[in-house]
Amino acid sequence: MVGCTPKTGRCPHVILSLTVRLCDNWRMEITVRFFALYRERAGLSSLEMELPDGATVTSLTDAVRQRFPRLAPPEVKIVVAVNAEYAEPEQALKPGDDVCLIPPVSGG
Repeated sequence: MVGCTPKTGRCPHVILSLTVRLCDNWRMEITVRFFALYRERAGLSSLEMELPDGATVTSLTDAVRQRFPRLAPPEVKIVVAVNAEYAEPEQALKPGDDVCLIPPVSGG
């Protein structure tokens, strides 16, 4: 990003709810939004999470499962939307992404 320098460890750019800053290595802070059952089980509608630069959807869901073990059983795939599009597990997250966790829908 233009204007971001590893020397200062600061990046003045804020896009949506994501900021990038330097810790031990480049990491990104991202806001994850929870919907329906996941919102009830997590007890909140959104959460700021710090992930390593280049984190994938899988690394995000693994981190969320660690923080909220009762969010979904291990056999349940957490559906993730990035920028209003369903995301594949290997998709890399990047600054500015809008990330939502969507529980399975049941009914008939």
